[in-house]
Amino acid sequence: MWLYLVTLVVLYQLLRWYRERQVVSHLQDKYVFITGCDSGFGNLLARQLDMRGMRVLAACLTEKGAEELRRKTSNRLETVILDVTKTESIVAATQWVKERVGNKGLWGLVNNAGVFPPFAYMEWLKPKDCMDVFQVNLFGLIQVTLSMLPLVKKARGRIVNVSSALGRIAFCAGFYSCSKYGVEAFSDVLRCEIQDFGVKVSIIEPGSFRTRMTDADLIVERSKKVWEAAPEHVKEAYGQQFFDHFCSNAKRNFEKCSADLSPVTDCMEHALTSRHPRTRYPAGWDAQFIFIPLAYLPTPLKDYIFRARCKPAQAV
Repeated sequence: MWLYLVTLVVLYQLLRWYRERQVVSHLQDKYVFITGCDSGFGNLLARQLDMRGMRVLAACLTEKGAEELRRKTSNRLETVILDVTKTESIVAATQWVKERVGNKGLWGLVNNAGVFPPFAYMEWLKPKDCMDVFQVNLFGLIQVTLSMLPLVKKARGRIVNVSSALGRIAFCAGFYSCSKYGVEAFSDVLRCEIQDFGVKVSIIEPGSFRTRMTDADLIVERSKKVWEAAPEHVKEAYGQQFFDHFCSNAKRNFEKCSADLSPVTDCMEHALTSRHPRTRYPAGWDAQFIFIPLAYLPTPLKDYIFRARCKPAQAV
């Protein structure tokens, strides 16, 4: 019995490995539009796909970021300035892409642009902190996708949305996690709605990686500013000792983030170039072996594991 089961699992994995190694033909003729290319995952992916010979259309937030990217890539790569929080910027970028792809359509849309709000308990934050992260991570992603969708449908291409391991299991960075849960839901529904048009939707779920957003010193500095601006009753409820413990833990954990971003961009590249892309790509050892497995634990056990060991000043 067990021998048959093991044999079936091995055969399934071999079949999956074989299917996923099949690559789409004529990659050099395919256009890919990537948001958030100033730095981090988007910047590395743009350079990675450019080296592979694909026609990369890279969207940057600043002209400085666009100029630096152009210096590191071939003449094939083109850049455009895009602010995903502004409708007029998205409309202009869509028209810019349409002029370049022509009748071929857009093979790949990678929604990578994102922000990380101040790392703090949600009660410490202001409504603006909540809205900013949703405007970029979720609403901007949705608007860019719907604006570019006709071009992707024309090419029967791919949509790759960057979520997070925190889009599977929420235990910190509350508003960030909420925005990534939204990305997961939007991607799942979109995948079901447009699969009949030949468009495939993949979700990238990175674990802990070191980018500008997750710089440990910057994280702690922003947390301190949030704490200083918090109402007095909030500070009294949690206490300075609790906050200091929170900051030391945050600094220690963010310093452990991997500086090698290639596991994430390799997943993105596979989603764009494989004939049989996956629906979800947990990227990084912690996403695959810690966060995702923990998401399947019973909720009380999961809550106990992630519970802060230092108690707030007014804890009952």
